[in-house]
Amino acid sequence: MIKFLFKGILRDKSRSQLPILIVSIGVALTVLLSGYIRGVLGDVVNQSARFETGHVKVTTRAYLENKDQLPNDLALLDVEELITKLKSRFPQVVWEKRIRFGGLLDAPDQNGLTKGQGPAAGIAVDLLSGDKTEIKRMNIPDALVSGKIPTQSGEAIIGADFAKKLEIGLGDEITYVGTTMNGSMTFQNFRVAGTIRFGAPSLDKGAIIVDIQDAQRLLDMPDATGELLGFFPNEVYDDDRAEQMAGTFNAGFANDNDEFAPIMQTLKQQNNLASLIDYAESTSGLFVALFVLAMSVVLWNTGLLGGLRRYQEFGIRLALGESKGQIYGSLLLEAVLIGTIGSVVGTVVGLAGTLYLQTYGIDIGRYLDNATMMMPSVVRARVSPDLFVIGFTPGLFAMVLGNMLSGLAIYRRETATLIKELEV
Repeated sequence: MIKFLFKGILRDKSRSQLPILIVSIGVALTVLLSGYIRGVLGDVVNQSARFETGHVKVTTRAYLENKDQLPNDLALLDVEELITKLKSRFPQVVWEKRIRFGGLLDAPDQNGLTKGQGPAAGIAVDLLSGDKTEIKRMNIPDALVSGKIPTQSGEAIIGADFAKKLEIGLGDEITYVGTTMNGSMTFQNFRVAGTIRFGAPSLDKGAIIVDIQDAQRLLDMPDATGELLGFFPNEVYDDDRAEQMAGTFNAGFANDNDEFAPIMQTLKQQNNLASLIDYAESTSGLFVALFVLAMSVVLWNTGLLGGLRRYQEFGIRLALGESKGQIYGSLLLEAVLIGTIGSVVGTVVGLAGTLYLQTYGIDIGRYLDNATMMMPSVVRARVSPDLFVIGFTPGLFAMVLGNMLSGLAIYRRETATLIKELEV
């Protein structure tokens, strides 16, 4: 029966070509948009994790309440001891010290006079210990525009756009002006080792990256850090695991009223990422539902038109003794075959488009000049295993539903009038 119907679909293109085209377009759009939105939102989440939130983050309670002010006077103390305890309790998590600080960057000319100044957003990470984990995590080697990664104390990397604004180049000396952890003024000279472009305007326009130990000396923070970021193996975020870790850790300080007691937050609890992640998870389902509804209506109308064209065919089959249920069943089986063909074609087309956007992406840098949210300037789709099957839901369901609705006309045929109809 299936072989017979399949031959009919191939030979009678007038009854299969339009439905296959409609299903293919709908499935391709479902796959492409699902992959695109997951890729974009996934990039935003991953970039936030690498630069700001980690998969989990430990700070003091007071620091957390004032985090937008970068309050290093509320930083974690005795941090090495804390890291030792965290590694003991959560051995598979990699813990990294991060210090975020703000100040003024002054660029002197050849006479020592100021030729340019600008507000700097400082990030202190492990650059000089020999462990390249943080350097790779922040994608510094690939993001370097010129120069090199610092190899000695007193060197810094600054954003390429920032360097252009201050009119400074490699080897030039710059002066950081800010405040220490204790509130006193601090001045420190750095030599520009390299310039960098992450593709995030919030960083490229004012970032200065220094080694964590340089920052501790600069800000008078020995054995202290503003934030401790934890990363899961393979850099893959697991929300259930993160919530369990945070709950276990925070329970140990539940009865401690000290505002400097440490507190752990998950990635979803920071920077309003919970709504973003939930949106990413629900968007694909929404697209599938919308396309199922839209294609069902279109295929219903297509089925009605096809039914009118095949009105005599159904009459002949009824006259030959075939029951209405058998005809209706063969119509649905035919819909399954057409839906499967259209879903396969649409999935291939959708995956090809998704792969193209994953490789080349779309440059939205011009729209991010005033962006405050951490996100890449080139957004990309992402090919994931579920995209190979997600299109079959709207493809098959919509086709079958459309034919179920249009096929009900078979049951309204009056067998008593068949001879008169066939004579005509």
